[in-house]
Amino acid sequence: MDDNEWEQRYQQGKTGWDRGDVSPNLHYWIENKQLEACRLLIPGCGNGYEVLYLAKKGFDVVAIDIAPTAIENLNKALTSNQLQAKAIQADFFKWQPKQAFDAIYEQTSLCALPPAQWQAYEQCLYQWLKPKGKLLVQFMQTEEEGGPPFHCDISAMLDLFSSKRWKWSEEHTTQVDHSGGKREKVYLLEKL
Repeated sequence: MDDNEWEQRYQQGKTGWDRGDVSPNLHYWIENKQLEACRLLIPGCGNGYEVLYLAKKGFDVVAIDIAPTAIENLNKALTSNQLQAKAIQADFFKWQPKQAFDAIYEQTSLCALPPAQWQAYEQCLYQWLKPKGKLLVQFMQTEEEGGPPFHCDISAMLDLFSSKRWKWSEEHTTQVDHSGGKREKVYLLEKL
């Protein structure tokens, strides 16, 4: 999809990926103290439920999305909840932060990108993180061809997020329901 197609989906309310709440996986990382207040980036933030949740928990959150409507929705929610976070409308392939992040929460950006762009996205994630920074990642499992969302086969993810650059945690499982039987494989990666 191109930039305009993402914006059109928000304007038309065709956001099937939007669960309307915070991912149970984020709750898991917080409850198990694998993620504590820090400077954190959420690429492809959408309507930003996680942004609001983390801002309430004292995180310094930067959220980025290519769709202007998603950023407008997030800014309205931040204002109405009297919360602080930085919401940026931009193409993250062209965006560079002024300073690196302690953590990145990756939920739906990777699976929304065509596989031909995955290597470039991994490069962005790696550059955006501080050494020993955490990448909280959810790999979409569709078991189907095509997308979005695209199937993030774990053997392909192990190659993409090479052990030469990333330390992998063990997979943890939460009950996250998606339409059509899709599920997520959830890992915490650390930049080496």
